[in-house]
Amino acid sequence: MFWIILILMILIFTLFLIFITKITIILDLQHIGNDDHLKIKLRAWRYIRYTINIPLLKIDDEANLIIKQEQKAGTDESNRKVKETENIITPEEEVKALHDIKEILQHIIGLHKIVRRFLKKIKVKEFEWHSQIGIGDAAHTGMITGVAWSIKGGVVGLISSYMKLQTAPIMTISPAFNVFCSRTKLKCMIQFRIGQAIFAGIQFIKYWRGGRPHLKSKPFSFFAN
Repeated sequence: MFWIILILMILIFTLFLIFITKITIILDLQHIGNDDHLKIKLRAWRYIRYTINIPLLKIDDEANLIIKQEQKAGTDESNRKVKETENIITPEEEVKALHDIKEILQHIIGLHKIVRRFLKKIKVKEFEWHSQIGIGDAAHTGMITGVAWSIKGGVVGLISSYMKLQTAPIMTISPAFNVFCSRTKLKCMIQFRIGQAIFAGIQFIKYWRGGRPHLKSKPFSFFAN
């Protein structure tokens, strides 16, 4: 009897730790001309770290979208486990993915409320967005720079409306008047508790309707299992 009670107490304590654990996600996006790269870092407690490197929008001669992904786990750079994968998404798969998105949305009711409640729990700890824009013409570059400022202001407005923005956003736009230039660096750090994500997932399942969706593409096939 003693061991049963002890095991139950350990399980309850473990579940409690999981629920209160804070997950920190750092998104680091860089765009330089035709070179796009996204790095995602996940942190929990002090020693749990996971990094995903994703070069974005690599398209071959046959219009296939190639995504090379590098995953790293661990805290020590010399002892990190590295896993590299390459996914090729054909134009046919991209069309099927659009069908699957529609199919999934048709199985969800009340999704907006669930997402909004969860986003309200997310804390934005850091937000930096630096850009350099130029199209070779000073007048048009000035106009585009003004539009870019409007877009950035709108994005920050949406973030502050849906999430807890706990830092002053740092944003810059440097116009390049005489050359063609397109560069962006975006870094965002968000934080939430695992328990909040689990609760949102339970609500997501609760509002799922219509049975299993009929999905066609490989990226979304896990929903049908």
